[in-house]
Amino acid sequence: MPALATTLLIYAGAALAEIAGCFAFWAWLRLDRSIWLIVPGVAALALFAWLLTLAPSDYAGRAFAAYGGIYIATSLMWLWLIEGRVPDRWDILGGVLAIAAAAIIVFGPRGAS
Repeated sequence: MPALATTLLIYAGAALAEIAGCFAFWAWLRLDRSIWLIVPGVAALALFAWLLTLAPSDYAGRAFAAYGGIYIATSLMWLWLIEGRVPDRWDILGGVLAIAAAAIIVFGPRGAS
């Protein structure tokens, strides 16, 4: 699989795991759901952390920064598909800008430092 596709899959998987893990806590504390939701929530957060270590980057900070754009776009998809709220034009604009920023971080030319 090409490096770009692999990277996107890693970031998308990490984003889904992080959002699911955080949502488990949200559901418990804000939606009055069972405390037992934190068990799969913690597992999802551990999966998120592990997946992010697979991102092809020499520096954690750069991998995390690029991931941020994917996280934002995935969160908006979660809003729409899981929570049933269609993102508005400002959500969409913010998501597009976040993806553009992530692409600059990932694909920007790197000179010798």
